[in-house]
Amino acid sequence: MNDRLPHEKGFHVSWDQLHRDARALAWRLDGTPWRAIVAITRGGLVPAMIVARELDIRVIDTISVKSYKGVGSDAGQGELKVMKSPDPALVGDGEGILVVDDLVDSGRTLELVRQMYPKAHFATVYAKPKGRPMVQTYVTEVSQDTWIFFPWDMALQYVQPYRGED
Repeated sequence: MNDRLPHEKGFHVSWDQLHRDARALAWRLDGTPWRAIVAITRGGLVPAMIVARELDIRVIDTISVKSYKGVGSDAGQGELKVMKSPDPALVGDGEGILVVDDLVDSGRTLELVRQMYPKAHFATVYAKPKGRPMVQTYVTEVSQDTWIFFPWDMALQYVQPYRGED
């Protein structure tokens, strides 16, 4: 039985925080002449845009890997499926390519993409311990049992106090 309230072990990331953390990721990646960025959709799109702006990288492509199903405690990873690949002429074996995602959790998605582009550099804004070996650069590590609530998953609305109404 889980006695936790829904907000416990949750890491809520605001748009401002994500922007600051993605800029910090760019600063850690500065100094390498990247040929292009490949964003892992959907979560990697926003961080990749911020990193591209900060590092003045104009060539951006995407790879779409579907793996998650469900939400919150009902979430899990299903079978990995590449829904869309980047331009093979651009990416090749990954040499000079920066692959960006919002989070590495189990590492399964990055493991699949790493097999496709073994010479690419993998960077995420957030990393969990199980997936951390799959990424070379990240900004913040969170515990494996923490659920990250990204700003694109949230809406501003009234929430009733957990003890009920007055």
